[in-house]
Amino acid sequence: MSNSPALHFHGSAAIAGTPIFDPLDLDIAAGKWTCLLGASGVGKTTVLRLLAGLGDHIDHVGSIRTSDGQLLAGRISLMAQTDNLMPWLDVFDNIVIGSRLRGDAVDGDRAERLIEQVGLTAHRHKKPNALSGGQRQRVALARTLMEGRPIVLLDEPFSALDAKIRAEMQELAAGLFAGKTVCLITHDPGEAARLGDVIFVMNATGLHSVTPPSSPVIRPYDAPDVLACQGQLLRLLRESS
Repeated sequence: MSNSPALHFHGSAAIAGTPIFDPLDLDIAAGKWTCLLGASGVGKTTVLRLLAGLGDHIDHVGSIRTSDGQLLAGRISLMAQTDNLMPWLDVFDNIVIGSRLRGDAVDGDRAERLIEQVGLTAHRHKKPNALSGGQRQRVALARTLMEGRPIVLLDEPFSALDAKIRAEMQELAAGLFAGKTVCLITHDPGEAARLGDVIFVMNATGLHSVTPPSSPVIRPYDAPDVLACQGQLLRLLRESS
């Protein structure tokens, strides 16, 4: 049984007195992918930062609750749009950096298994400047998995990749994050249609739920129900811009 809880975010946010969004209620399903789309500046990343505990400069009036009643601290991993790899470290050392910074014992065997899972065995000793953009994101993905947290927050991690590599990374992430509670911020309707168990479009009036395709994650990019959902999301995004 999954130990990944559901999350409920409630409230409004402001930065230095400037409102970011009015009160909203966001439910992030346990052990599933929740996708949040919306125009730039609508507050998607602000929500993610508050969930991640990185909102010291954000005035949040509301609450964040877990379905199991436990604190979020120590149970969240965040994967951002930029890979944030340390340029002086090789693939292995970038993946285990969290353990080393905390002073924990490094599980080298687990790190090696993750390197194999993300297809980087042949690049294990390379530094980031010797890797392609897709390979760097695979390192970031393995680093996120190395943390072993039940809740994963993804802030457009594949948006800078070309279409082929982006599709491959979506498929890889869907398999490796199975059973975790995932919240994905994305601008890509196709990505949400492929990955979302739960899909919301965020705009100035709040959150709007969109029924995802009925087939399980991850979905074929050219399946009729995926294309129909993608079209519906794009219409909503255009109407709200």
